[in-house]
Amino acid sequence: MIAIIDYGMGNLRSVSKAFEAVGHQAVVTRELAAIKNASHVVLPGVGAFGDCMANLERFNLVDSIRSTIQSGKPFLGICLGLQLLFTESEEFGRHRGLDIIAGTVRKFKVDPPLKVPHMGWNQVSIQNDCPLFAGIADGSNWYFVHSYFVDPLDRSVVATLTTYGASFVSSVWKNNVVACQFHPEKSQASGLRLIKNFGSWKP
Repeated sequence: MIAIIDYGMGNLRSVSKAFEAVGHQAVVTRELAAIKNASHVVLPGVGAFGDCMANLERFNLVDSIRSTIQSGKPFLGICLGLQLLFTESEEFGRHRGLDIIAGTVRKFKVDPPLKVPHMGWNQVSIQNDCPLFAGIADGSNWYFVHSYFVDPLDRSVVATLTTYGASFVSSVWKNNVVACQFHPEKSQASGLRLIKNFGSWKP
């Protein structure tokens, strides 16, 4: 069973439906026992970084996420679920994150005609042999909606890069953790393939 963490923010149903579409059983939950007993765990999210961290703390989910990752269980972060894994964010001041991956979440600074948020389809350049991208073409298009991007201190965790004015990190891979800025649940065939790969992944 795949546990999709419900902390009151995020497009949880569309993520759940994507897993169902590729034949993986998933449950949307904030029950600590369900998360602990799941074979795989997903942290999705949309909204402001500080509000999301506050909700994770309010629902006592911070320690559960950390222990899940420390256990070696496959873990997928999506959009804000990627950003929350970092040390801190610059969104509306300074906010501490989960600090699973060292680095900072920074705001886009782009020149016209580009706009913030970065919204719509964009190409993703695969940087390593991350197992979740097996069977997915390099340079494929994925759906993005975000105003901030992650800046990891250790560049070895970079799984993909995307260009929006400048190159930015669009996904990371560290041991049993993969997290992406784009929305695989909204990215058609490529996104469904990544979700299917995750549900079968055994790090």
